[in-house]
Amino acid sequence: MNPSLSGRKVAVFGLAKSGVAALRLLVQQGAKVTALDARSEDALGDVAKELRAKGVELVTGATPEGLLTRQDLVVVSPGVPLSLPELEAARTSGVPVWGEIELAGRYLTGTRLLGITGTNGKSTTTALTGELYAKAGLRTFVGGNLGRPLAEAAMSPGDWDALVVELSSFQLEGIHQLKPTGAAILNLTPDHLDRYANHAEYGAAKARIFMNQDAGSDFAVVNADDAAVMGLATAARAPVYGFSLTGRPVVDAPKLAGLAIARPGGFELEFAGESYTLTNRSLRGAHNAQNAMAAALLARLGGVAKDAVQAGLDSYPGLAHRLESVRVLDGVEWVNDSKATNVDSVLVALKAFAGDVWLIAGGKGKGAPYAPMVEAGQGKVKGVLTIGQDADALARAYANDAPVHACGTLDAAVAKAREVARPGDTVLLSPACASYDQFKNFEDRGDTFKRLVGAL
Repeated sequence: MNPSLSGRKVAVFGLAKSGVAALRLLVQQGAKVTALDARSEDALGDVAKELRAKGVELVTGATPEGLLTRQDLVVVSPGVPLSLPELEAARTSGVPVWGEIELAGRYLTGTRLLGITGTNGKSTTTALTGELYAKAGLRTFVGGNLGRPLAEAAMSPGDWDALVVELSSFQLEGIHQLKPTGAAILNLTPDHLDRYANHAEYGAAKARIFMNQDAGSDFAVVNADDAAVMGLATAARAPVYGFSLTGRPVVDAPKLAGLAIARPGGFELEFAGESYTLTNRSLRGAHNAQNAMAAALLARLGGVAKDAVQAGLDSYPGLAHRLESVRVLDGVEWVNDSKATNVDSVLVALKAFAGDVWLIAGGKGKGAPYAPMVEAGQGKVKGVLTIGQDADALARAYANDAPVHACGTLDAAVAKAREVARPGDTVLLSPACASYDQFKNFEDRGDTFKRLVGAL
């Protein structure tokens, strides 16, 4: 049931994208809103101007003592730790403290919601699941931690048949009643240990995605090959469905209601007797087979027809800058993986290719050794084209394993790749480095690559 917030005092703590979306929703609902942010009014820029125009009280810098305890509700952006003393004081005073996702969810209770979390693969699985629901002709909102805050959907709740939402651990900390129809945990590896005391605390935040589900109407989707995820799944009250690359779930897995199993060229939902093919270049690699199985389970269990699922798997365009196939020219495929700003991401990329890869790498290094990607590329990488500040470090790492071409700039690397690549080869931009030495961000680097390749 929608909360009645008209005339109520509500503070929004943190004015990043989610906080601003929450604020707009609250203003629409007639709340008396106070907005708080550590940044100055000048730093907030257009956001501050919008708040003034809406009649919102803006508080910048330190939070005045007692301000939050005098509110009827506090809504927190995911980047703001819930452990802050002023938030603890609000809770102690009986003031509810919600995340933006919780606020939005209160206005969207009549719409099926598919929630997706995990350490890696959330964005691809969220976007792909949205594609599958859209292929079924359903009006589908895709967002959350990916792109659009859920509060945007809540401003026009009648517009949606399905909500496909990426949920970070930070967002899940702030939920209380959010009840996904389908909830997925894709994997669990150590992350955000600057915010969590240990790995178990991080996992507990992820497991909150299951806490409000019903056994009769909802379902959970989990990685049956991941022991940590299966441990979290024991808390699920809804039926649990797994996906597996091997068909042999970890030994300590809870009883599964059904299993999706990877097969050569695709996968099957063994409990439904259904097979699907994976021929889409945007879904290559074992990691994307896992993402595809998770998305298919979220779709089929949520009522999407089999034909629509296969159509969505075939049409999914992929996310920009993540193993994005740019073009095939004279038998050579050019792939933009500019989002790979660390070595681990390059390892995932290299696993997606059988061989004959010309790797464009380099930029502002992060201090991690390059040896793992050198090892992962043995027998696959035909040569390395280096760019940016860490070019020399990459050249030293590959000195005994692959030819290295010192290109310096991305323009020169693309030109050199055009010269050396042969039909059947892949030119892969997967830098293993940040972009800030030569570009504004990884998107700028990827867009530049696409422009250069498009001009060949």
